[in-house]
Amino acid sequence: MTQNNKKNEVIKNSKNMQLNEYRVNNNGQSMTTNQGLRVSEDEHSLKAGVRGPTLMEDFHFREKMTHFDHERIPERIVHARGFGAHGYFELYEPLTGITKAKFLNDTSLKTPVFVRFSTVAGSRGSSDTVRDVRGFSTKFYTDEGNYDLVGNNMPVFFIQDAMKFPDFIHAVKPEPHNEIPQAASAHDTFWDFVANNTESAHMIMWAMSDRSLPRSFRMMEGFGVHTFRFVNEEGKSHFVKFHWKPVLGTHSLVWDETQKIAGKDPDFNRRDLWDAIESGNYPEFEFGVQLLKEEDEFKFDFDILDATKLWPEEMIPVQIIGKMTLNRNTDNFFAETEQVAFHPGHLVPGIDFSNDPLLQGRLFSYTDTQISRLGGPNFAEIPINRPIAPVHNNQRDGMHRMTINQGPVSYHKNSLAGNSPEPAPEKKGGYAHYAEKVEGHKIQARSDSFKDHFSQATLFWNSMSAVEKEHIVNAFRFELGKVKSKEIRQNVVDVFSHVAEDLAEQIASGIGAKATEGKATGVTASSPALSQENSIKTARTRKVAILVDNGFYDNEIKQVLQALAKAGVTADIISTKLGPIASENGAVLEPDYALLTSDSLLYDAVYIARGRTSVDQLLADPKSIDFVKEAFQHYKTIAAVGEGNELLAAAGIKLDASSAADRGIISAADTYDLHAFTKGFVMAIAQHRHWHRKLRS
Repeated sequence: MTQNNKKNEVIKNSKNMQLNEYRVNNNGQSMTTNQGLRVSEDEHSLKAGVRGPTLMEDFHFREKMTHFDHERIPERIVHARGFGAHGYFELYEPLTGITKAKFLNDTSLKTPVFVRFSTVAGSRGSSDTVRDVRGFSTKFYTDEGNYDLVGNNMPVFFIQDAMKFPDFIHAVKPEPHNEIPQAASAHDTFWDFVANNTESAHMIMWAMSDRSLPRSFRMMEGFGVHTFRFVNEEGKSHFVKFHWKPVLGTHSLVWDETQKIAGKDPDFNRRDLWDAIESGNYPEFEFGVQLLKEEDEFKFDFDILDATKLWPEEMIPVQIIGKMTLNRNTDNFFAETEQVAFHPGHLVPGIDFSNDPLLQGRLFSYTDTQISRLGGPNFAEIPINRPIAPVHNNQRDGMHRMTINQGPVSYHKNSLAGNSPEPAPEKKGGYAHYAEKVEGHKIQARSDSFKDHFSQATLFWNSMSAVEKEHIVNAFRFELGKVKSKEIRQNVVDVFSHVAEDLAEQIASGIGAKATEGKATGVTASSPALSQENSIKTARTRKVAILVDNGFYDNEIKQVLQALAKAGVTADIISTKLGPIASENGAVLEPDYALLTSDSLLYDAVYIARGRTSVDQLLADPKSIDFVKEAFQHYKTIAAVGEGNELLAAAGIKLDASSAADRGIISAADTYDLHAFTKGFVMAIAQHRHWHRKLRS
């Protein structure tokens, strides 16, 4: 084995080996206290007589109850509801001469990662599918230390300076007088903030778009949001923005669907990620960078340090340099997902900060938050946070200290320990900050280059398809329709009249406000990369519901299942009730779910199997008709064969041979080419949604 391969194996396996020290399997073991003392009784506390008072000397009871009382740590103020997974990162193309970060220069490495996806506004108990920004944070366990890329599924943010972050979060959180609404921005304080802080306009366009309703964590982009620096061995700097591109493409739910899923399965995105990994459909995200030479910092009509601005990909292309694969679920949600501590200030040599004022504030906030949440300054010693690189410093003590430091020396410089540990020079891997020249007066202000709040919001609007624009308008109308103050509603319309007049007019007409004319930016440019309609489309890992009951055609079902599996599509058998069902030739099939415990909301497509008896039983159950109707209303692919077409008719779906395929309806009579049918079905599933349909009787 080569030296590189040996090193690769060490990095690949060391994090898992490290966690092995903390994994416990209780099967067949005797119960003990937390001190290792074997316990003889765990049902009854120690009492003075069988009906007497409990005695304070019952140390096992006190330890058990005390631990229970403290099982819940303070949840994150933002990003409280999250879900994580383990994986690895592989480099396609080394960034030689751009950055000295080793994990971005050695294509032989498999760098372990842990990723946490999250919502922002809601509490831990809120639903997965609310309209919200999604967190997308990645911890790289490199042999130079942990590197945290702490981002979102949108490339911009609501504010420009971290000073305003508490204000923004206070505004979007439930209102303090009644703690309502939970995990929702459709209320007065949030939109009052938007109307009075116009720097948020661009981000609001993203938040009102389908980007805030991801189909799954596996189908959403990730962005570092801020401008960072790459620094090479010679100390030369490039500005950089980070991107995660899902291999499955970027796709979303529709608004009606998200609200209903919140009731049917509030863990929808969590379950999707868990099930995908458990079934071997490992989520993959390609890693891209936008690079900008330092001398080009001021060549654009926007400030590259402004977190409310993106770098249009048509101006500064995204260079794909690697791929992340998530291939292992957590063993324990609390120990890993809940205790993982991210911080944008966790860096490795070759990566540094820019002067983005939002980023600068985060460098303080994250450490302060982790100390509060995780019980003190030793949160890095929790197994999920521990680096695979060795740790040697003079930090000591504090709550929950795990390291047992030997010897009397805990200071630098020293002679008793030979001045160990001592700083490593830059040439030996020591971190050195980029030597940027900084000068100026102390001032509380923002650069004039940050004052354009609307041009990129207009760019985003111009880049949307007609369907995406319709969804944005409807989102504004829904959100503002929940706002009680007419003044706030009017103020928001006034703000977005600067973005696009037609947008403001459509919002105003739905909320009882008046559109203000003649204020728009006049920007006519668009960026095709911003529209999800231009994303990758594939049927792989999509979920299909197969509606079937006694009397189905066994051979047909088998061939359809085989064709779907070959395309990487997951299928669930759904019947009127649980329990074995028999085909026309006596073959038995076991349904995965009953109509009562399932819903078309949870699937990407529906297939109605043929068979006279089967279809008659489905038609007799109104839930099957609702199942199909709702799938149609949410623009999903629906396939039906033979008598199965009668269920389409019962759901109000009119077949039109000239437009059925365009509308995502794959229909066949009793005599048909099964191969061609399944091929068309898979192709339709890959389209994600079919926007050209309307329910017709």
